[in-house]
Amino acid sequence: MIPQNTVASILESARIEEVVGEFVSLKRRGSNLIGLCPFHQEKTPSFTVSPSKGIFKCFGCGKAGDSARFIMEHEHYSYPEALRYLAKKYNIEIEEREPTAEELMAQNEREKMFNVNTFAQHFFSQSLFETEEGRAVGLSYFKERDFREATIKKFQLGYNPDGRDVFSQHAVKNGYSLDVLLKTGLSTGNDERFYDRFQARVIFPIHNLTGKVIGFGGRILHSDKSKAKYLNSPESEIYNKSKTLYGIYFAKNAISRQDQCLLVEGYTDVISMHQAGIENVVASSGTSLTTDQIRLIRRYTQNITILYDGDKAGISASLRGTDMILEEGMNVRVVVLPEGEDPDSFVRKTRTAEVEAFIQKQSKDFISFKTDLLLKESANDPIRKAGLVKEIVHTISLIPDPIYRTVYIKECSRMLDVAENTLMNELNKLLRQKLKKDLGTVIPEPPPEQLQQEEAKNQEEEQPPGFHQERELVKLLLHYANEQITQKTQDEFGFPVEYNESVAAFVINDLKNDQLRFLDATHQKILDAFTHSLDRGLIPDTIAFVSSPEPDIALLASDLLSTPYELHNWKRKNIFVKTELEVLPDMLNNALLMYKKKILESRRDLLNTQIKAENDHKKQLAMIHQKMKIENKLIIINGILGSVITK
Repeated sequence: MIPQNTVASILESARIEEVVGEFVSLKRRGSNLIGLCPFHQEKTPSFTVSPSKGIFKCFGCGKAGDSARFIMEHEHYSYPEALRYLAKKYNIEIEEREPTAEELMAQNEREKMFNVNTFAQHFFSQSLFETEEGRAVGLSYFKERDFREATIKKFQLGYNPDGRDVFSQHAVKNGYSLDVLLKTGLSTGNDERFYDRFQARVIFPIHNLTGKVIGFGGRILHSDKSKAKYLNSPESEIYNKSKTLYGIYFAKNAISRQDQCLLVEGYTDVISMHQAGIENVVASSGTSLTTDQIRLIRRYTQNITILYDGDKAGISASLRGTDMILEEGMNVRVVVLPEGEDPDSFVRKTRTAEVEAFIQKQSKDFISFKTDLLLKESANDPIRKAGLVKEIVHTISLIPDPIYRTVYIKECSRMLDVAENTLMNELNKLLRQKLKKDLGTVIPEPPPEQLQQEEAKNQEEEQPPGFHQERELVKLLLHYANEQITQKTQDEFGFPVEYNESVAAFVINDLKNDQLRFLDATHQKILDAFTHSLDRGLIPDTIAFVSSPEPDIALLASDLLSTPYELHNWKRKNIFVKTELEVLPDMLNNALLMYKKKILESRRDLLNTQIKAENDHKKQLAMIHQKMKIENKLIIINGILGSVITK
């Protein structure tokens, strides 16, 4: 268990813009920051971070919360795991008691898999540096590739000894179950006969965005045609190859800072470039690039530069998958390294400044590069050239932005020596076919905003009377609980008296006087928290609600504290617009009166139903008398509401 005072220290130290900024490229907009939501696919940013309130909110999919909630949602962590992550980030020491045997048994499968991967990484690194075999075989291999010891430790490289089950037996002796070893793929086989997957291989740990080891790549060093040169961990609950990029944990900050991602093929390409000081680089790990990998890069930049070696056949094969980058609306450039070189070898024999200059000078936009490459392949063959034209126009049709499509059509018309209107006609034909296909076979899903509205509409009938007015009062409490408002009354002699009262005290005392409780459970929980704090002479800070371990309170508080709008600075144009704070007393009175009106109307409607159903004349008269009292109160409230100016 994490002590409550430590939890408070962690949440107070965590800066939401820094935590979210590790995973999402954020840009300043007024007092907030915006970016593409990491929880659903979008091309126009609707994800907002408010440093002043310490919360994030996506106005597309609705997810919201504080730093801990973001880590929980993004990394699928439990609440304690998210707190430990933040504590580590902000160097806060957590003193926890040792978990009991029952608690250890209750750990979920994901946590067990992460734990055994961490254990394995330490074992492999220790084997590399501290065993004779590791130093002679593994470390010498890395040194031959010119990897410095600091680089080896940074990427947590290692070595799995030669032997059928050296690691597996060591893990079992240290309390790790064979079941979790098989699930992570560290071991293969069954209960009766199992052995190490990566025996006699140098090890490349694969990290997720937070730096946790989710899998491994292993390279065999001796020549054995019966065994694969490279071997990866199998797919598991924590490792999905198509959604993973090697090196993303080490590269994400540099990618965001430089607004550019360099894409290479293998582990050693990434490591060598990082060692040379070029850190905005990741690898697809020898697989064709996937849409999920592209979207992972897009969180940090819209710009990708692909580095190819001089193998023309390899380039042509990979072009077919690269069209997906354009389809995601990203900018793609291509660099072909000198013949016989790959990123690893090139950066090892070339100074960093020269490598950067080469990439800058030699990079070409993807469409022009592909057109030039295919032109050379088609030579003077008119049939092949016609096919080339169709392929290039098809690639251009994948670009979502019409302006970019038009620019590329003009450029390709010049390069291909084909009339611009001919290319444009072919493009329009492809776009019409795509639209027809989409409309004919796919029912488009409504945008998240519409889905939320429809869901709210469906739930409206189930909402208690005064639900929206309750929510407005909770919102005012969360935003302005500490603000002081001036109250006017009379003393015992009838003289006017003024006094100051906090918004929290004003709202709660007013509701108490009328013996009103909120009917929505989450609204009442927040009201109770304010009431209990006021009884102790305190007013809770919004962080207590945003960081609440109760998900319904945390989500509601984050929702009510977030807004997609900001008031423009009209003062520069000598236009003075009143803020909410300036009209706060009227807003509070309006909100309370509207709430009481809804409650009274609900009670009146219920009495009407009961009066009609009641056969006892005396009871009917009593209920009619109650109804008249309610209607008189409603007349007074409506009269006041009609006279209140809220602008």
